[in-house]
Amino acid sequence: MAKKAGAADAAEQTGATTVVAKKTPGTATAAQTAVPKARIAAVEPGELAVRPGEDPWTPDEVEEARAGLQSEATRLSDEITASEEALVGLMRDSGDGAGDDQADTGTKNITREHEMALAANAREMLIQTERALDRLDAGTYGLCENCGNPIGKARMQAFPRATLCVECKQKQERRY
Repeated sequence: MAKKAGAADAAEQTGATTVVAKKTPGTATAAQTAVPKARIAAVEPGELAVRPGEDPWTPDEVEEARAGLQSEATRLSDEITASEEALVGLMRDSGDGAGDDQADTGTKNITREHEMALAANAREMLIQTERALDRLDAGTYGLCENCGNPIGKARMQAFPRATLCVECKQKQERRY
């Protein structure tokens, strides 16, 4: 509880609207982003942030980003469904292992764990994709969740789910 209070105090001091709670290294979980209030006010509705020297987002580029994210969300949902169906089959076929040798039992366990890992990864990516769509709708797409500076149009086009600018991402990776 003390960590939450300390984080809330830090957010208040920096002018952040909310605090992003870290669950595991590299995965942020929050309904909203910790973008400084001044940055949100600086972005006009319908206008996305870019770095100095970059061309502004055109309506076609915004729609292309939105379509790509929606397509990715659909693909990930289908992948999750397929993984869950495969897991149901693996669980049903696992039985009690009677008559299986150790290698068969081990192979079944590895296959089941692999499918569970794939499903978990797809779920995490779906959450990131949905958050990116929410940020696109809110006009905060392309703003770093850590420092509030523009992430960069080229980075957002290359990795549409990006939540951190290059500098903050590098700092994060050095910590872990």
